[in-house]
Amino acid sequence: MTWTISFYNEKVKNEMLSLPSGIQANLLHVLEMIEEFGPSIGRPHTAPLGGGLFEIRAKGREGISRSLFCTLKGQEIVILHSFIKKTQKIPKKDLEKARRRMKEITSHG
Repeated sequence: MTWTISFYNEKVKNEMLSLPSGIQANLLHVLEMIEEFGPSIGRPHTAPLGGGLFEIRAKGREGISRSLFCTLKGQEIVILHSFIKKTQKIPKKDLEKARRRMKEITSHG
């Protein structure tokens, strides 16, 4: 059974498309694996962040990015936020943004 990947909004899609090409290529590869095998493919590709939030861990020669997502009923994941990771931990503001968006779409579903 295949999974569907969508974006919280057009801005989030553009954030992902504006990542450096090496990181973007790795991210697209991980997204293809998620479509085929589901979001629980595990490290080094995905990891749970708690409370229904997950991260896609993408690397390229330009650095590391994270795309935060949640799952919806059926077999759909929604990319909530993408960014270049510059610190060891995910910045609190990025986590809060993704959690706020997740709450918005899961409470209206």
